Amino acid sequence: MNDFLELAAARQSCRNFADRPVEHDKLAKCVEAARLAPSACNSQPWSFVVVEDPALVPEVAKCSQQLGINEYISGARAFIVVLEEHAVLMPKLRAFIDSQYFAKSDLGGALLSLCLEAESLGLGTCILGLYDREKLCELLNIPLEKQFAGLVAVGYPADPKTREKTRKPVESIVRFV
Repeated sequence: MNDFLELAAARQSCRNFADRPVEHDKLAKCVEAARLAPSACNSQPWSFVVVEDPALVPEVAKCSQQLGINEYISGARAFIVVLEEHAVLMPKLRAFIDSQYFAKSDLGGALLSLCLEAESLGLGTCILGLYDREKLCELLNIPLEKQFAGLVAVGYPADPKTREKTRKPVESIVRFV
């Protein structure tokens, strides 16, 4: 895909993963895309835990299947945990704002870059918002005080067709001045 809007339109939350392992180098490329995302003062307030061990992947999936939802996550063949790290801002800014002031938007950009790279490599992703953080910390040896920015399920889509997206009309969300 050469056109960015085509890539953005093709990316979707994968809800049906194929029974096919994800190559290590493709996972590394996804993390590299996230690492290259822009951040305030180049603070790069992120780190990543890539779960590709076939013994650990099902355990991570179980951590995201609370309240009887996300059953489809059992089909994912890898997970990427995105952690929020301490941001180091330039001294002029640090005097006026908290070091993490920009971190949430920076992390959102990193997550999007990760997911778009996955799409460009033929992988499906799903950013999960519900998971047992404490159990994941224990399972993956992550300090409990770490803040999670996201848990991303990764795998090959069982059905590579892009679903029709339902989005608000552009006229209802933008105003040019």
